[in-house]
Amino acid sequence: MVWLQTKKLTIVLLGAILNAIAMNLFLIPANVYASGFTGIAQLLSKIMAEYSPIHLSTGILLLLLNIPVTVLGWLKVGRSFTLYSFISVFLSSFFLEVIPVKEVSHDILLNAVFGGVIAAVGVGFTLKWGASTGGLDIIAMILSRMKDKPVGIYIFTLNSIIIITAGFLYGWEKALYTLVALYTSTRVIDAIHTKNEKLTAMIITKKSDELKNAIHAKLVRGITTIPAKGAFTNETKELMMIVITRYELFDLERIIKEVDPNAFTNIVETTGIFGFFRRE
Repeated sequence: MVWLQTKKLTIVLLGAILNAIAMNLFLIPANVYASGFTGIAQLLSKIMAEYSPIHLSTGILLLLLNIPVTVLGWLKVGRSFTLYSFISVFLSSFFLEVIPVKEVSHDILLNAVFGGVIAAVGVGFTLKWGASTGGLDIIAMILSRMKDKPVGIYIFTLNSIIIITAGFLYGWEKALYTLVALYTSTRVIDAIHTKNEKLTAMIITKKSDELKNAIHAKLVRGITTIPAKGAFTNETKELMMIVITRYELFDLERIIKEVDPNAFTNIVETTGIFGFFRRE
């Protein structure tokens, strides 16, 4: 179990480094804005530097913005997910301060594309290993549970505010290049992780009782079991069906590998659910 946590922390560390590289070498020098709280911190840092005597760096602002969100996430989303997310934010803020802001290319389009791709690789693998880059993901999840609307709506709304604000203050050309960066990063994250908020796992196993107990100990999700029989071996098994959020996929994968490494699991993207699905 220790090696698993070490590997997870390593992924979070690499994700934070990639995010800082994308910001300080590509997006910030080109005045192209990132998505989520990183983009807000970047925008606020520039506004404060130009319109007030107080100047705070993007890294410091990112950390400050995430402190109240971490408290909310700890209470409303889940302690493990929130803890690793805050570690990711802290490391990102640290590397944003350590890595110097330097222009690699004078081409704004190259900066937007490469900045978006590099940041997305870090975010995608961080999500895949059961954490997030903080801020927006946690806020969107809390609002989604309160209003029973998809997380994507809130993410899109906040990113739209960033783009519109950047357009009004610094010209619509910068806003359009910000759109390029956001589109690029979204596509890469979808390829690495998954674009759907909910997933259906179908698990064929001989150890259904042990697996059910292990899943219920970690996840508060209903499980439907269906008798199954191998067509070639004629072995009697059980098919377990469970609907989860994409943030629970990491935990489910680890549970299955620990309890029954020989289980066959099919993960299907779920586009809609009718009926009860626990959100709190």
